[in-house]
Amino acid sequence: MNISQAAKMAGVSAKMIRHYESIGLIKKSVRTVSGYRTYNDTDLQVLRMIKRARGLGFSLEQIRELVSLWQDPARASADVKALAQSHVDDLNQRIDELTEMRDILARLAQNCSGDNKPDCPIIETLVLGQQML
Repeated sequence: MNISQAAKMAGVSAKMIRHYESIGLIKKSVRTVSGYRTYNDTDLQVLRMIKRARGLGFSLEQIRELVSLWQDPARASADVKALAQSHVDDLNQRIDELTEMRDILARLAQNCSGDNKPDCPIIETLVLGQQML
């Protein structure tokens, strides 16, 4: 199948396929005599895997490792689990940081009168670099 067909079937753009190929996330495509890229079912599986992994927030480097593990029939599931667990730990840390940011901004917004006066604890905190409430 050509790149547009592969893109449609994998749910990614042709531009992303070319990008993944350029950074070595997927193997170089086979070319027809006229230079068109062609893809097979295995290529589609990799593209779908990349799309799903991106949707779960894995980095390109983590996805590269996942693809490598998938392609290795001698892989240990423990390696896949360790990678996934590391990502879960990173997500939990980001959730904690985002929760803290949300809580600080909510408190600042609550303490702002929101009237026509210029006094605003949100601006004061940001400009003066005060410790967040």
